[in-house]
Amino acid sequence: MIQFYTTNDAAIDLKKPSRVLKYKLMYCNFGSVSIVIDENEFVLKPNQVITITSGQIHFFKDFTNAELFILEFSFDFFCKNDHDIELIFHNGLFCHFGMNEVITISKVELFKELLLKIGLELNQKPYQYLISVHSNIELLLVEINRSKMANGDEIWKPDALFLHFLESVRKHFKNNFTVSKHADLLHTTEAKLNEVSKLHTGKTAQNVIYSLIVSEAKRRLLYEDTSIKEIAFELGFNDPFYFSNFFKKHTNLSPKNYKKEVAV
Repeated sequence: MIQFYTTNDAAIDLKKPSRVLKYKLMYCNFGSVSIVIDENEFVLKPNQVITITSGQIHFFKDFTNAELFILEFSFDFFCKNDHDIELIFHNGLFCHFGMNEVITISKVELFKELLLKIGLELNQKPYQYLISVHSNIELLLVEINRSKMANGDEIWKPDALFLHFLESVRKHFKNNFTVSKHADLLHTTEAKLNEVSKLHTGKTAQNVIYSLIVSEAKRRLLYEDTSIKEIAFELGFNDPFYFSNFFKKHTNLSPKNYKKEVAV
């Protein structure tokens, strides 16, 4: 549900590709690290933070003389209402479209204090500690957004319905649901999903689904020892040949060639 730790405490191999169905925030306390998220590489330096969306695969290529504070939390833990959902995706913090970014924190001491307080609450578990942790995560996200503003970034305000749509697609890849079916699950209309999709991405709802399928296919091709036929089936394609054509149409590479050319 929620976990806080430092890389000094981590009992995992940081250089081994890892995937968790939680939202992960990494803050560099000192040193410098090179981290690969999906197929993109980032360098994290002191007082900088990066966020990783649920389902993204990541690992460290270079990790020497550095310490990171790492916070992981599930969608169900944090997102109690539409306000929480909009906050977690505000300014694209935990975006599903591979738009991870390194953000330099403005108020360093405050940010570290909030992270360490979360760690203390989780360790000691005082009365109503989960309420306290939730509130402090809210403050962390607000500080990240303020830092982005201080760095001159534009403000992007998400719509909770669009974010519910993204979550619905990610949860139902195998079912190959239509836009209409997702609309039914979300108690809205196909027209409304198209409206919010175009507002946030410039794409139709169907093309948003295609984008998420392609991103997931890339992850599985790069990091999982799984056949193309199995990947096709898990992403809702009954015919591997059709999946290969679909993938090539969106990436200009066949799944087999993508795996060869982009393998990390």
